[in-house]
Amino acid sequence: MAFVDCASAYSSTVRVRKGDTEVDGKSIMQMMMLAATKGTTLEVTAEGDDASEALKALDRLIAAGFDEE
Repeated sequence: MAFVDCASAYSSTVRVRKGDTEVDGKSIMQMMMLAATKGTTLEVTAEGDDASEALKALDRLIAAGFDEE
């Protein structure tokens, strides 16, 4: 999963929220449990030394459609 791979490249904690459910953005199992489909609104947050860089990289990945064709 491209999102998890990208998030895992950073030391910061990455959290993803869908409604009342918040999961670890570095855990493929937790991310899959969100059952987020195309068009779902998610909130992504990061905390740590490289949080800004992590969020920028994740934003680029999302904007690029997760590099999927």
